[in-house]
Amino acid sequence: MNISRREFLQMLAVASAAGVALPGVAATRNSVPTEKMYDVPTFGNVSFLHFTDCHAQLMPIWFREPNINIGIGSMKGRPPHLVGKHFLKYFGIKPGTPEAYAFTYLDFVEAAKKYGKVGGFAHLATLVKHLRGQRPHALLLDGGDTWQGSATSLWTNGQDMVDATKLLGVDVMTGHWEFTFGAERVKEIIDKDLTGHIDFVAQNVIDNQWEEDVFRPYVIKEMNGVPTAVIGQAFPYTPIANPRWMVPDWSFGIREDKMQQTVDAAREDGAQVVVVVSHNGMDVDLKMASRVTGIDAILGGHTHDAIPRPTEVKNAGGTTLVINSGSNGKFLSVLDFDVRKGKVRDYRYRLLPVFSNYIEPDAKMSKYIADVRKPYLEDLNEQLGVTDDLLYRRGNFNGTFDQLILDAMLDVQEAEIAFSPGFRWGVSVMPGEPITFEHVMTQTAITYPTATLSEVSGEQIKVILEDVADNLFNEDPYYQQGGDMVRVGGLKYSIDLSKKIGARIGDMELDGKPIDARKKYRLAGWASMEKREGTPIWDVVAEYIRAQDTIRVKDLNIPRIKGLGDNPGLELES
Repeated sequence: MNISRREFLQMLAVASAAGVALPGVAATRNSVPTEKMYDVPTFGNVSFLHFTDCHAQLMPIWFREPNINIGIGSMKGRPPHLVGKHFLKYFGIKPGTPEAYAFTYLDFVEAAKKYGKVGGFAHLATLVKHLRGQRPHALLLDGGDTWQGSATSLWTNGQDMVDATKLLGVDVMTGHWEFTFGAERVKEIIDKDLTGHIDFVAQNVIDNQWEEDVFRPYVIKEMNGVPTAVIGQAFPYTPIANPRWMVPDWSFGIREDKMQQTVDAAREDGAQVVVVVSHNGMDVDLKMASRVTGIDAILGGHTHDAIPRPTEVKNAGGTTLVINSGSNGKFLSVLDFDVRKGKVRDYRYRLLPVFSNYIEPDAKMSKYIADVRKPYLEDLNEQLGVTDDLLYRRGNFNGTFDQLILDAMLDVQEAEIAFSPGFRWGVSVMPGEPITFEHVMTQTAITYPTATLSEVSGEQIKVILEDVADNLFNEDPYYQQGGDMVRVGGLKYSIDLSKKIGARIGDMELDGKPIDARKKYRLAGWASMEKREGTPIWDVVAEYIRAQDTIRVKDLNIPRIKGLGDNPGLELES
């Protein structure tokens, strides 16, 4: 019997999913030093466990780290703006190790075959229970972007993740994409589901009319007799990066002065330890740590940076640790403080990769996940096509899954140019693996998904690109909004990172011809800030993949980068 290439690749993928090892797996399955990796000796008397930006990924996944994460100005060459071999050198990680696979993109496909998938709430639950067995006093902090990012989270209005985090044992959380379910839904969840279980904190969200706190700014918990404050810092630019109409009565912002007041208030309330669970993004956390005194640690998220050791930031009051714990349930931070006579005297820290092949899944969480997914399995498991290439999203300018979305918009919507948001969430798909509808939803599952087609002038296109570039590459972190550059299909352009806003974008061409500032072009997009009805983007992408059968990403459209020089945040080899 003859079988097609697609059928053969599907057979390989199905065999792998069923536990039949792909080449390289069987011989190395026990090569990870599991006991050593997850052996975190107890230390001190105050402990925190922290995860962030899991984006509703209940199941183990593939996730490739970026090869482009450029730092500008004072941020050049310092965490988090290091990739590949530069990252390994800075943190003293050996190439070819499990840690190199977890923290970098290097040799991703081969390393993934060797070490397997990462994350999964059932495996995370086992790790949390293991660590809490040693540290029964430890607080589990959730940095936000937890309720959004999957089909089931969208279809259950976030309920699947709310119940999962309660089962996981989260103590305190803050938010960002949570707010895209709308203010009414967020308040309903807090009042109905979280009260008595999880404290939702955010010192920087206030009511527009009364200028009062919408959420509790902080909570104080006692660990081994030590009063410990956890302050919340929600994403400051929520109404700009996401639709304002979803949270019309709430005001966000960095609110540095209010943060200082909140820290002081917590200290006056008796807190001997003060930490911030933040969704600022790491560059913003670093600046805030240098200017606000009295914070012992900022456990941050938003920019999905996995940093193996804390950055110690000096300020007028002492030192603040800045920690970022990666994304997608792929990592769990463990921070232990030795607190004596009312002050932190020392600390220990580990950022643990969650290798799902080497952690037994928690039975109770496994059952919950199976039950919550069961009604949706037929839709989730629909095989739309097969990929010849590794599909991934993460990177400052583009990823192969982003390119697939762009190609779909150009083709299905008959557009000349396509823009896709620079989101950092979305899982990877291995070469030869079927692309399922669930994979597409990990890239597109938002509450404002309508695909759009507009007539936009060349001048307007440049303005859009300049504005987004400034959000990413402004030398002042307080003016950065996180995320990555808008992904661009059809249009070729250059970006000069030595320039300021208005002068970064140039050399714009379409089909080899310069863009005319006055001419109108058919521009496809999605995730509009305005309320729109129409076809959701996932249907556009699914239609395209079904028609292609086998996906090959022929041209990864990355701009020509100028004015950068030697930068350890850029490695163009894949």
